[in-house]
Amino acid sequence: MATQHRRFIRFARFGALALAGVTAVALSACSPGSGGGDTSLGFPQAEQEAGSPITVWVDATREPIIDAFKKAHPDIQINAETYDGNASGSASLQTRIALFDQAGEGWPDVVFSTQNNDASWASKESNGQQAFAAPVNKGWFDEDFLAGFTPGSLDPLTIDGTTYGLRNDLAQVVFWYDQALFDQFGYDVPTTWEEYEQLSDRVAQEHPGYLLGSVGDGFLGSYVYYWGAQAPIFQLDGNDFTSDFGAENSQKMTDLLDHMVANKTLSTASVFGSDFIQQAQGKLLGMPGPVWFTGALFQNPDSLNVPSGQLGAGTPLHWEGEDIGTGNVGGGTWLASSHSKNLDAAKTFMEFATSSDEYQVDLAPGYPAYAEAGEKWIAKQAADGYFVGDFEKNVIDAGGQVWSGWGFPSFSAETAYSKVVLPALAAGKSIGDVTSDWQAEILNEAQVQGYTVTR
Repeated sequence: MATQHRRFIRFARFGALALAGVTAVALSACSPGSGGGDTSLGFPQAEQEAGSPITVWVDATREPIIDAFKKAHPDIQINAETYDGNASGSASLQTRIALFDQAGEGWPDVVFSTQNNDASWASKESNGQQAFAAPVNKGWFDEDFLAGFTPGSLDPLTIDGTTYGLRNDLAQVVFWYDQALFDQFGYDVPTTWEEYEQLSDRVAQEHPGYLLGSVGDGFLGSYVYYWGAQAPIFQLDGNDFTSDFGAENSQKMTDLLDHMVANKTLSTASVFGSDFIQQAQGKLLGMPGPVWFTGALFQNPDSLNVPSGQLGAGTPLHWEGEDIGTGNVGGGTWLASSHSKNLDAAKTFMEFATSSDEYQVDLAPGYPAYAEAGEKWIAKQAADGYFVGDFEKNVIDAGGQVWSGWGFPSFSAETAYSKVVLPALAAGKSIGDVTSDWQAEILNEAQVQGYTVTR
């Protein structure tokens, strides 16, 4: 799990520039044509070679799937390559695919990426070649299989009704709480953002030094708080990108965070830094955060190391009177190549990777996106009695409660927060002081990526 969390917290600022150079070279060359003529699956298929080996790219965390697949399907030849998984928005996947597009050959059959927004570029023609990612919902994969994914989990990979990949795992946000501390202080676990803010005032007055979370990371500020608040600061409709910090939910979340930073119940330190560990160890009542916080923070001997029988997962925080619409922090994606010469084997691998007990239940480090596998996985995590309360139910429910209004363009929401908000907080400013600068940076990034920008 510690390996998993690192892919969500690094920031790539130079990948787009590197990619631009590769794309410019590719566009200046004579590009070969696209694939074959059979379009029965929603894309031009290459001439199929039954029994030919498939090439699969994985990151280091996903390496165990290769041996598991070979054991389960010894009849399928598979060549595996380990790469960085496009971690931190490195653009390594897009850069390499652009080179293969230029050459007209060399594409892998299946790739894993840590970036769910890769469908935004992989679904488009490039350099005279058809889109790299093959549609999965146009007759290739069975509808019953696709329906088995947690509701909403395929939304980031779906563009204009066409789905261009399969989610590997989810990273839904819940409210983590220390039951022992809540019992000791006589507090009720909050279920709404309003109760969360009210609790912060009591904690600040009655137990100064105790915490209810952090805003010291780009993924926390963007994906946990603003996404979880259903704040429309990062939205995409076709090619139109909008960011509205003046909307009611946006403004309410800005005010809430500034209030809790001011009363010192929210840390401004990164949750993966030594400062936060010193501040929060034994003094963290609770905090909203993704499912993978279990191993990355709470059960990590090098982090908060919460004793067994204290930690619970509450329902996602939401505004009073509104439906739950929680945030999501990561979760990987599998893309299949439209150029594959063995689509049957690629399909078999994709189904195994996303839904099999042999991998997703027994070996996967995160909560599987495939619903049945997810329920089995979470039951396995709960079997040793470490968690308290309705841990299984709340985590499972939250998987289907992720707010669908968040956008998935070809850039990350984390970079603008890290560039603008974190330095402001370090300088003693409030988030409200810099929302206009933060919005301007987000819109600038969208414009650089070619989106039509409106405020």
